Amino acid sequence: MKLFSKNDDSFVCEHCNKDVNPLGYTSRDHCPYCLYSKHVDVNPGDRLNSCNGLLKPIGIEKFKDTFKIIYKCEKCNKIHKNIMANDDNMALIISLSVEKN
Repeated sequence: MKLFSKNDDSFVCEHCNKDVNPLGYTSRDHCPYCLYSKHVDVNPGDRLNSCNGLLKPIGIEKFKDTFKIIYKCEKCNKIHKNIMANDDNMALIISLSVEKN
């Protein structure tokens, strides 16, 4: 079974209501403005998870030469991680790196 499906569609963020454009170099999996995501994938890009809860950004962790955003689902409480995107709001990334959650 393939563990990554490219899914780089535009969407309207359900948290901040901003229009989010495709990322272009990989799948867009979170809002670059508020960093929220949606609990829709079992494996990246497959859109097979029925939870559909909002994933609240709660922290940051180092990953190779970049960072992963740590999320907690507001519906089922599952912890999830996404790699940050080049156009993410760096002020929010920095604030998540110093907050205690």
